Amino acid sequence: MNDVQNYLDHRNINVDKVGVKDIRYPITVMDKNCGVQNTVASINMYVNLPREFKGTHMSRFIEILNEFHGRLDIREFSMVLEAMQERLQARSAHFEISFPYFMKKLSPVTETPGLMEYGCRVTGSLDHQNGYDLVLEVNVPISTVCPCSKEISQHGAHNQRGMVRLAVRFKRFIWIEDLVRMVENAASCEVYSVLKRPDEKFVTEQAYENPKFVEDVVRDIAQELKQDTNVLWFLVDVENFESIHNHSAYACIERRK
Repeated sequence: MNDVQNYLDHRNINVDKVGVKDIRYPITVMDKNCGVQNTVASINMYVNLPREFKGTHMSRFIEILNEFHGRLDIREFSMVLEAMQERLQARSAHFEISFPYFMKKLSPVTETPGLMEYGCRVTGSLDHQNGYDLVLEVNVPISTVCPCSKEISQHGAHNQRGMVRLAVRFKRFIWIEDLVRMVENAASCEVYSVLKRPDEKFVTEQAYENPKFVEDVVRDIAQELKQDTNVLWFLVDVENFESIHNHSAYACIERRK
């Protein structure tokens, strides 16, 4: 049968990334408390395509993925990328997985258990020029109280939920749980999946006594990361879904150490 993908292309244009997107696939994630956690990821796989070839071989991406079935976690990223480079005869390879990660969390007073979901993403790339690169990202919901509103109001202050995105490059393995804890410590108050009335009283008062702007949250997280010698680069941004404004508040810090 003719291999159409290997036909010569006359447009003389390199393709930076070509591949498959949004593959739903089971993966294993390292869990600090339980050893491992099984979840389902959305996976993207790309390689570069030189100008002389008409197309890439899409089925080979799925074949490679299936070869790592049952042992697909962050420790295998470099091997997946190497397999993509070799099998698809590419100079660069890119592997991205996004997945929900669940952590058991007790409410602060009654200690009622619940599961919190955190959106996570791991992106890896490998090319002949820049070598191997890996970025771990977590998305953590938080609660904040506006310091300005508290200062100028006689009867309370407006509060809202926010979302923190924290991405890091690192030297040694880093736990998702440790990144989540760092973010939650920087909020006015944590977010919980289950709250009884004593818990609700606690989180309301705790947040009120600890008001934070989005600027405060990103600076507090950045300060922690700057002191962590394991972190090589980080990006942290915060979006507050304002309760009294028709817009969100936003702040971002990115640093290479």
